[in-house]
Amino acid sequence: MTSLRGLVIIVSSFLCLLLVLVLIKILHKLWWAPARLQKLMASQGIKGPPYRLIHGNTKDISNMIKEAMSKPKSLSPSHEVLSVVQPHVHSWTKIYGKNYLQWHGSKAQLVITEPELCKEILNNKDKVYPKREPENFVKKLLGDGLVTTAEGEKWAKMRKLATQAFHGESLKSMIPAMVASAETMLERWKNYEGKEIEAFEEFRIFTSEVISRTAFGSSYIEGQHIFEMLMKLGFLFTKNSLTIRVPGISKLFKTGDEIESEKLEKDVRASILGIVRKEKRRKAEREVKLGKLIVPANVDLVMSCLSLHHDPLIWGQDAQLFKPERFAEGVAKASNNNAGAFLPFGVGPRTCVGLNFATIEAKIAVSMVLQRYSFTLSPGYVHLPFQQVTNRPLRGVQVMLHSL
Repeated sequence: MTSLRGLVIIVSSFLCLLLVLVLIKILHKLWWAPARLQKLMASQGIKGPPYRLIHGNTKDISNMIKEAMSKPKSLSPSHEVLSVVQPHVHSWTKIYGKNYLQWHGSKAQLVITEPELCKEILNNKDKVYPKREPENFVKKLLGDGLVTTAEGEKWAKMRKLATQAFHGESLKSMIPAMVASAETMLERWKNYEGKEIEAFEEFRIFTSEVISRTAFGSSYIEGQHIFEMLMKLGFLFTKNSLTIRVPGISKLFKTGDEIESEKLEKDVRASILGIVRKEKRRKAEREVKLGKLIVPANVDLVMSCLSLHHDPLIWGQDAQLFKPERFAEGVAKASNNNAGAFLPFGVGPRTCVGLNFATIEAKIAVSMVLQRYSFTLSPGYVHLPFQQVTNRPLRGVQVMLHSL
């Protein structure tokens, strides 16, 4: 009896000790480490919204986005984007400065809106700012490919293969497909001359058709089906981007969105395989010096391209305006000699491999359209941008189509 009682005491003591160690680890991760990091960054002049236990600033960000989207929108034309799509960045850069610290759960994120620091990160070849490993729900959308692979030999091989697919001669062979897709769109527009069209949807169809034709050849209809499923995955991606995932627990319990995304992923893969058979976040890997800052290891670096692209100090007081002529003398002149502030395709070793493809596609479409039509904004247009992987108009872009 005595030995049994002793065994119970030993087991109880062990469990109590284990519980204490677990609690210490949780407190270290959720309280002590964030507090220490905040103090370290504050000593360098980097401040930010206060850290909140468990969820960090994700609830604040989510609420700010909901509030921005729920405000009544004027029917008069507007060019405001940043304060609607990323209201937290718009607000917190004004309060805390160009670079500030925010929290995704207990994970520190250094938000950077200075062009020179962004350029330093993206151009670095010493692998001290590797692309962070994406979460599982991101891989569900984008797959385990060039975009989601962090660094290393696997990425280098995929990059080499992709570069070969987009070299000069390959791009030349794709031009007829781009022209054919533009002609299909213009033929459809003949029925809407003098009427309203939804420009965003029209060009979404055009770009997906170009990719369908160039990637899948004659399998155009099947390609369209794939894009429809990817659009649904894109919605699920955005919906879950601010969700805090608890290691271990999130693997045991799947949400309805995760189950749906897995089904969509399987459908996309099956469709693509069938066709084949028939025919910008980083993280500091270790403590590094970034500009004048000392960034601790494993801090995520978040570069807000949207903030960079709408900064009046870089582009002038008319930064919000659609003014393509500002680029007539090059990006450097347009950006007040801040070439690192223009990042539609990134810079450095991970510059988007589809840069030339997208540029040629846009030039062909714009030149063919402007030879035939002019546009005016429809009275029914409501300015309401939002983010679903990329920025897009929630209610579309209604324009009046005028034949030349």
